[in-house]
Amino acid sequence: MRVEGEIRALVEAIAPLDDLEAAHRAECLDWLARTDDIFRRAKPRTPSPHLVAYFLLRDATDGGVLLVDHRKAGLWLPTGGHVEPGEHPAETVRREVVEELGVPAVYAAGPGERPLFLTVTPTAGPAEDRHVDVSLWFVLDGRRDQPLTPDPGEFRGVRWWTPAAVAEADPRTLDPHLPRMMAKLAT
Repeated sequence: MRVEGEIRALVEAIAPLDDLEAAHRAECLDWLARTDDIFRRAKPRTPSPHLVAYFLLRDATDGGVLLVDHRKAGLWLPTGGHVEPGEHPAETVRREVVEELGVPAVYAAGPGERPLFLTVTPTAGPAEDRHVDVSLWFVLDGRRDQPLTPDPGEFRGVRWWTPAAVAEADPRTLDPHLPRMMAKLAT
């Protein structure tokens, strides 16, 4: 099976949390049926939409997640990156966690190497850079005390956030879908 077929199967297997995720899942499946090019070919936006793999490094002791203060987006986000042409999103996660945090990917039990969440989101930034990211969200096991080497070119900072801290944060400072992902993690 070509990787595009595997990606479609991953999307079909996601059980939506709510009506918005169900709508994003339907939009994604329609997009996958209509296009033969789901991978970013030229920075920052060609084609739009294109596929992204997010991952939450999660400490199971308190449910805290590692977020990064992303320079370009100006938001606290999960780490992740664009899926390269022909690459499986789980492989993107393995590559990006090393590039962005300097640690190996340890997939969480339960979802394993399958995404838990799906979003379709217009990006922020200058109009000429804006595009739509179709994001598959994965969960990795992590620990607050594990050494990290964050990429200073991409991030102003990194921080562990408890579920309560995410819930209390100004929503304008976070990925707009993060609170829903945290709710899905809690189920």
